[in-house]
Amino acid sequence: MEIYTLYLLLGVLAGFVGGLLGLGGGVVIVPLLIIAFTAQGFDDSTLTHLAIGTSLATIVVTSISATWVHHCKKAVLWSAFVQLAPGVALGAVLGGVIAALLSGAVLQLIFGVLMVAVSIQFGLGVKPAAHRNLPGAFGNTSAGSIIGVLSALFGIGGGSLTTPYLLWCNVSIHRAIATSAACGLPIGLFSAASFMAAGWEKELPAGSLGFVYMPAFLGIAIAATLSARWGAALAHRLPAQLLKRLFALVILAFGIRFIWLNAADLWGNSV
Repeated sequence: MEIYTLYLLLGVLAGFVGGLLGLGGGVVIVPLLIIAFTAQGFDDSTLTHLAIGTSLATIVVTSISATWVHHCKKAVLWSAFVQLAPGVALGAVLGGVIAALLSGAVLQLIFGVLMVAVSIQFGLGVKPAAHRNLPGAFGNTSAGSIIGVLSALFGIGGGSLTTPYLLWCNVSIHRAIATSAACGLPIGLFSAASFMAAGWEKELPAGSLGFVYMPAFLGIAIAATLSARWGAALAHRLPAQLLKRLFALVILAFGIRFIWLNAADLWGNSV
């Protein structure tokens, strides 16, 4: 019973963070699910893939909930979403296939460095060139494909990549977060489907649909549906500069975590 209470609490936290910062909640869900699945005695060879796949499935729910609030505030840049979505969907499928084949330590290390670099940029208040704008359909679709691949590999909703990309193109922080939340839907939908297919014939804990553990998915999704709305509503009440600093702190913390864990793992394997 305690483990299901944990899933509900995790859903509240992940949904709120996802709605507030457009992160999809994956940066919170994946590491905590790994801890929970380890405590439940799941096989070490599959629990990380289960954590990532389950996280991606929950992002579908948090994205819909948060995007609706952002849409009501007229903050979602739907023209950019339409161009990003095809690339995001294709990249998410490809990323899901790659993730099923790789341990991902090197990629996660690189991703951690990227997150730290982006957080420093926000923290220092570095502004993009004034003349820079969103590219056309080809540029956005190409960027979306990269975001989709990396998001599927790491079990995140893409906000830690989509939001900086949109800010780099001089989109306002509120619109960037709102549009990023919307992009979480194709990322979660297509990459979770890939993880389900990849793990379909493997020996997994009862209640699993491929690499998606349904008890965790349901507990997190139920709680996150409500808390994502709270986070999205709060995002529109906070000053832009404060939102940028919160975003920077969150991705800095998780970037350091990615670097610390994977550098230690790679170092241990090389000696």
